[in-house]
Amino acid sequence: MKRLRVLLFSKYSRRGPSSRLRSLQYLSPLREHGIDVQVQALFPDAYLEALYGGRSAAARCRACGYFVRRLVQLLRRGEHDLAWIEGELFPYLPYGIEALLARSFKSYVVDYDDALFHKYDQSANPLARRLLGRKIDRIMRGAACVIAGNRYLAARADQAGAARVEIIPTVVDDRRYAVAAPDGRQPPVIGWVGSPATEHYMLDIRQVLEQVCARHHAHLLLVGARAETAQLFRGFTPEVTAWSEASEAATIARMDIGIMPLLDSPWERGKCGYKIIQYMACGLPVVASPVGANVDIVRDGENGLLAADDAAWRDALERLIANPGLRARMGRAGRAMVEAEYSLATQVPRLAGILHRAGHA
Repeated sequence: MKRLRVLLFSKYSRRGPSSRLRSLQYLSPLREHGIDVQVQALFPDAYLEALYGGRSAAARCRACGYFVRRLVQLLRRGEHDLAWIEGELFPYLPYGIEALLARSFKSYVVDYDDALFHKYDQSANPLARRLLGRKIDRIMRGAACVIAGNRYLAARADQAGAARVEIIPTVVDDRRYAVAAPDGRQPPVIGWVGSPATEHYMLDIRQVLEQVCARHHAHLLLVGARAETAQLFRGFTPEVTAWSEASEAATIARMDIGIMPLLDSPWERGKCGYKIIQYMACGLPVVASPVGANVDIVRDGENGLLAADDAAWRDALERLIANPGLRARMGRAGRAMVEAEYSLATQVPRLAGILHRAGHA
């Protein structure tokens, strides 16, 4: 079989979690499967740095320039067998523009790791709902294959009339994650990984975290939150550390319990549970809200605990704090699940097969 030439339209560079995990981490192993990928990112690192740094207005002002650059890239593109699109080519622009440019591709696949369609069909802006409400459905319908991160996203693609739908969960390269070695310390470290854009989920259970940490003298480690977030806690000061790709695995290995709280709403049901997979890769037990992909990843009582309200969160955290043996058993089960189902090695052949089928059709 001849080598497949793929043009990847990612949303971000490696600084953006969605792009790094859904496509960019696959590029090297895909070459071993006869697939060469050229990357054209829409937003550079500077955009995310401005966004996460509280300069959202400046980030939005730069967006027009990035759109023009992508348009130029599309017009100058070379010969490729397949386009691989992360979500959409131009956020917040009507489908007609996408369709006009997509026609120049021999074929395209599109990937979703969150409910992007709800940004439009559930927008507070009635004009956005009218103009963009079915945009993502139409992109899905025109794709050779829709790659969905979970069942919720796959169901939407099916409803949209997609020709082919495949579920590939968001995964980790488990070789990068060393299993945490329990040292018998008490109390353990409760950890959360996220970004300024997602820290509100963690803050929704702030009172529970305050109560548990105060009662058990536990330590709370927040990775990727804003530095000033530590000041919102009463009775103790959590440790807040900046996220970096180079240090994230080692930082998670410092934890004893990983948490992933979520709201139960349509947007959150489309999330792929990546934090949980990272925690499990380090051999940690997890506590998570029973929302979206979380219920597929967390087998309640086996590799973690599901918590639907404050009382359940409190009980789950205190149960794990009190029982190091339970933490170790759940951590081993979680690591085994990651190796079997949520590792890069298990999903590369599947993704390669999807791309080859779409590109050589």
